Amino acid sequence: MQIAIDGLAGAGKSTVAKLVAEKLGYLYIDTGAMYRALTYLVLQKGADPGDEESVFHTLRGMDLQFHPGAGTSSYRVTVNGVDVTERIRHPDVGKFVSLVSSYGRVREAMVALQQELAEGRNVVMDGRDIGTTVLPNAELKIFLSASVEERARRRLNELAAKGYDLTLAKVIADLKQRDHIDSTRAVSPLRKAEDAVEIDTTDLSIDQVVERILALVAWRETHV
Repeated sequence: MQIAIDGLAGAGKSTVAKLVAEKLGYLYIDTGAMYRALTYLVLQKGADPGDEESVFHTLRGMDLQFHPGAGTSSYRVTVNGVDVTERIRHPDVGKFVSLVSSYGRVREAMVALQQELAEGRNVVMDGRDIGTTVLPNAELKIFLSASVEERARRRLNELAAKGYDLTLAKVIADLKQRDHIDSTRAVSPLRKAEDAVEIDTTDLSIDQVVERILALVAWRETHV
């Protein structure tokens, strides 16, 4: 079974996807980490994230590897042999990742790799265009949403725990900018697939969201 989890920035996609994969014993593929890794390398090399040719040139020279940990959802990310698992979560990377991932050639290359990773496997994959572009035939599609204020609060807590000092207003502004870029880009814009189940996570705990998805998985297994 392929499970596609899409949604807005900060809606809890990665956290939920990891837990669902862990409970089902499925492979978890973090597409967001792939784009973050590229964005990190673009910034490290001093390339211009606003120039598609520079970004694509950086992509062609990137050796991206996922190294599995003890569980199905545990992994480390390396770029050209360097562990960047924590570095790709830096606010500077988050600021430019939507721009970097908006380029057609970049998405085409990444989508091909993501489809290759998912081929013939039980997987949980999260991102912004999984159900519409990467895995259009996924057996279960989920779209996670939440108010921008709640998403900003979650992101602020996450960043604060890692030592980053940002204001709530700054995080809200960044999320609104990412929402706009993600939903208006020319290639594979963020949108809910027609056959996706939407879950508003604003007033739900992570465990509650996971349980809802697991219930949908169980239903599909018995009714399809």
